[in-house]
Amino acid sequence: MAENMVLEATARTGTGKGAARSARREGMVPGVVYGGGKDPEPINVRFNVLLKALKQGRFLAQLIDLDVDGAKQSVICRGVQRDVVKDLPTHVDFLRLSERSRINLFVPVEFVDEEKSPGLKKGGVLTVVRQEIEVKVRASDIPEKIVVSLEGLDIGDTVKIHDVSLPSGATPTITDRDFMIANISAPSGLRSSDDDEEGEDAAEAEAGADEE
Repeated sequence: MAENMVLEATARTGTGKGAARSARREGMVPGVVYGGGKDPEPINVRFNVLLKALKQGRFLAQLIDLDVDGAKQSVICRGVQRDVVKDLPTHVDFLRLSERSRINLFVPVEFVDEEKSPGLKKGGVLTVVRQEIEVKVRASDIPEKIVVSLEGLDIGDTVKIHDVSLPSGATPTITDRDFMIANISAPSGLRSSDDDEEGEDAAEAEAGADEE
């Protein structure tokens, strides 16, 4: 299970554009915590702290222990608004969760056992179709990653969702098809050679047709 991030915030007095602008002038990013059967709670998060968390990655895909003036609550970020010119955070939304809450989120894929893949040993190329997979999971069981083994895969083989052992309690949000995650394709040199042979065969067939 992924380790929770701890994020400190302070309660924000006042709402509206005026209060938000005042918070930004003081080096804060205004935000709101909502859901969980409680009233929305306006908050401020330090700009530099939030920016650092965003740069670390997966901010929208992990459970956060939000500490608002000493009172902690489990949340997940549900949106970060950014300045259209500077691409810096200007507002952040958090959703309250309980351990039993089920949420949809994207989990990164990690490929292992490259050395056990016959296709890669022959010079094949791993083409990653999905670097993340969206799953539905309980808030208490958010996985850090989804591990995909390449053992035994040869050139032309594919990895689809049914080939993957998802973490306990996680189910893919896409259920109407067996979607592809990755495949092993032939090396470029071999593909070019195959293309040339196909072109020669086609030329010979066309010449034969002309003679007839």
